[in-house]
Amino acid sequence: MVKILIHGCSGHMGQVVSRLAGEDEQLRTVAGVDPFPGQEQAYPVYQSLQEYWEKAEEKADVIVDFSSAKAVDALLSFCEKTGTACVLCTTGLSEEQLARVKAVSEKAAVLRSANMSLGINLLQNVLKKAAGVLAEAGFDIEIVEKHHNRKLDAPSGTALALADCINEELDGAYHYVYDRSDRRQKRDEREIGISAVRGGTIVGDHDVIFAGEDEVVTFSHRAYSRNVFAKGALQAAKFLQGRPAGLYDMSDVIGE
Repeated sequence: MVKILIHGCSGHMGQVVSRLAGEDEQLRTVAGVDPFPGQEQAYPVYQSLQEYWEKAEEKADVIVDFSSAKAVDALLSFCEKTGTACVLCTTGLSEEQLARVKAVSEKAAVLRSANMSLGINLLQNVLKKAAGVLAEAGFDIEIVEKHHNRKLDAPSGTALALADCINEELDGAYHYVYDRSDRRQKRDEREIGISAVRGGTIVGDHDVIFAGEDEVVTFSHRAYSRNVFAKGALQAAKFLQGRPAGLYDMSDVIGE
């Protein structure tokens, strides 16, 4: 049995995680943390991690975080101080915060992924193989991501992760282009174009396009509900229980 704490339990994703965790016999939610408590939960909810640490009768094995970038600093400090493992799902982190994640992973087990979907993480493996073949054959690479109108960061962390996995396979030879409105020139063959669409209630769509001469190969992933992200995060929590300090990602979960 893995005991979890849901950080950001009153948010949209926090509520999904709470529901699915309650249906999983291998998990038990012992607490939630949210500065703006919403509906009543089947577990105690605290307004801060400090309050949880001081008052909770039962401590969690793993924190599952779906909060906000501004809440991550306190979360990382808490994990560093207590050694509590953490599945870090919040996106839009600054370079300073990413460096902090790496530092904290020396004291606690931290699993971070730009997208918790098992499908997206398998797609990354497929893209590496495709990029090695198609880029060498002269195919142009474009990524189009679509999300709901409430999403704050653009491009999405997932789109950047997809671009990064391609670029790593190509020895970092490519650069990213997010906007072409300020120039009139031919496309650079060493660029990866990344476009963001925001509207409605789109959960998360990602298309990776390899456009060659007389043929186009497109890899697509569609998330039809937030359940896919919550399921991946909970699978990661199970994986992380009892792991030594270190920085993990979803490829570790898939590969186990």
